Amino acid sequence: MFKRSWFWDRLAKRYAGMPIPDQASYEAKLEKTRTFLRPDSRVLEFGCGTASTAILHAPHVALIHAIDYSPRMLEIARAKATAAGVSNLSFAQATLAELDSPPDSWDVILGMSILHLLPDRLQTLARVHELLKPGGLFISSTICIGDAAWQMRVLAPLLRALPLLPSIASLSLGQLKGELVRAGFKIEECWRPGANKAALIVARKRVR
Repeated sequence: MFKRSWFWDRLAKRYAGMPIPDQASYEAKLEKTRTFLRPDSRVLEFGCGTASTAILHAPHVALIHAIDYSPRMLEIARAKATAAGVSNLSFAQATLAELDSPPDSWDVILGMSILHLLPDRLQTLARVHELLKPGGLFISSTICIGDAAWQMRVLAPLLRALPLLPSIASLSLGQLKGELVRAGFKIEECWRPGANKAALIVARKRVR
């Protein structure tokens, strides 16, 4: 936790100023996500970073609670939310495992550009499932290096060997979809603009 927080704290200011590498795909993901949001939706986003996505979705839902384990990322996120005049967006420093929230309490959970960075992905999916209401939605955007060109597949284990840098899972889209299904979700939509691009998946918690 300390090492990961240190990395993202150091990167936060530069990260906040980085341009979006594929603006068209990003905007398409925003629009696809909004088709699943309602004015009364209670939304949780984990790994929110500097909250760019949360700020853009906030006007379309009842509330968003955004969490991250980097205090510097959250400091920038709060400033951005204030500047944007967003009043239904709250923040907390926490991981999903640490979040003090009862089961079956969220309509939508967002995990954007985060699953491929987590060493405990299966536990995370189980926790997301626990926190969602029956029939609730988990919407994620995930880099699936396992489907990318061989150069990217070779790079992932090299990055994992470097100290302090976040690990990147050699994950394929098929593997991720299988993990979601086994965690108790039904895949409602899957969209990816290219083999080397992050995949947007909308998964619904099955109602027993």
